Amino acid sequence: MLFQPGRIGTLELPNRLIRSATAERMADGDGRPRPPLKDLYRELAQGGVGLIISGHMYVHPSGKAHPEMTGIHDDGLIPDLAELTGVVHEAGGLVAAQINHGGMQCSRQTVSKTIAPSAVDAPFLSQPAREMTPEEIDVVIQAYADAAGRAQQAGFDAVQIHGAHGYLISQFLSPFTNQRTDAWGGDLDGRRRFLASVCEAVRGRVGPDYPVFIKLGMVDAVEGGLTLEEGAQVAAALADMKLDAVEISGGISGGESLNTRPGTRTQADEAYFRPFAQAVRSRTSLPIALVGGLRSRGVMEEVLEAGDADFISLCRPLICEPHLPNRLRKAGQERAACISGNRCWPNELGEGISCRCPVERQK
Repeated sequence: MLFQPGRIGTLELPNRLIRSATAERMADGDGRPRPPLKDLYRELAQGGVGLIISGHMYVHPSGKAHPEMTGIHDDGLIPDLAELTGVVHEAGGLVAAQINHGGMQCSRQTVSKTIAPSAVDAPFLSQPAREMTPEEIDVVIQAYADAAGRAQQAGFDAVQIHGAHGYLISQFLSPFTNQRTDAWGGDLDGRRRFLASVCEAVRGRVGPDYPVFIKLGMVDAVEGGLTLEEGAQVAAALADMKLDAVEISGGISGGESLNTRPGTRTQADEAYFRPFAQAVRSRTSLPIALVGGLRSRGVMEEVLEAGDADFISLCRPLICEPHLPNRLRKAGQERAACISGNRCWPNELGEGISCRCPVERQK
C-alpha cells in the first residue's frame, strides 16, 4: 500500500509517504526563505515523497518561535513562497504549508514578550508568558486565516494547521497551559474553542474545496496536561471543523520527549504513536497520518494494512535521506539509514538542518 495513491480532501497524493513538517532554519530575519530551502524542497520532491509539509511558518510577528523561521505573516512574502512551491511543482512534487503561532514557546531572540492562553512561567520557558486578551485572540485567529490565504495564493497544494508540540493551539487545548475562566478555557469544549475558531476562519478564507488538515498533539506527557482521552475527543470533532485529515503526534516542552525519541534501532522501537492513531481511528472517518519512529518498510506497510493509518509521515529519516522514498521502492531496500541520533538541528545561525550523525553508523 505504501506506493498506492491516497487522498487528503481534494488532493490526490501519488503515494502514502509524507514529509512531516520539520523546522528547516533556512529563512532570513524577515522570514523570507533562503536559497538552501529551495534546494532542499527540490531534492525532497525529486526523492519521491508523496507530499512535502513545510517547516512551521509563523502567522503573526508575535508567534515567531525561533530565529530563521519561515514567515507567512505578510503579503510581501507571497512571491518568495511562490518560488518555493514552483520549485516543488517543477520537480513533480506536492507541498503543503504548515501554519503556526509559537505562543509561550517563542524565543527571547524573536519575541520580546510572549503571549499564551494564560500567564505561564515554567522552567522550560525562555521567559514568562502574558495572558492573551480576547481582542488579541481575535487578531491571532484572523492571522491564521490570512496566512492560509497567502499559502493558497502562493501555490501551496494544501495547508496544515499546527496543533501539537506545545505551540499556541496546543496551549489552548491543554489544561496545563490554559487556566482561563472565560469562554476560551475551562472544560474541553472551552479549551478547543480556539482551534474550532481557527478552523472556521481558515476554511472561510480558502473555500470549501481547498485541502486543510491538522497536526494534532494527542497528549502532553506532563502532569496536569492533555490526556489521550481528551486528545481523542478533539480528534473526533475535527470533521465537524471541516478539516480533511489529521496527523497524529504528541508531547509539549517540559514533559516527556515524545516526538523525537532517540535510538530507534529495531522494528519494536518503531511507530511509537501508533496507539494514539488506534484511539482516533474508531472516532473519526478522516484520513490519519502517523508519524513517530517509522524506519522500515515492513512496519510502514503493516500499519497501513491494519488500517491504523492512511499515510506514513517521516521527519528525521528524510533529513538523513531525502531520496528515501525512491530507495524504498526498490526490491531489498527495506530500512531508512536514520539512527535517530537527534543531531539534525543547527547550533549556529546559517547552518540549517542536516544529518550530523556519523556516516559509518548509518550503513
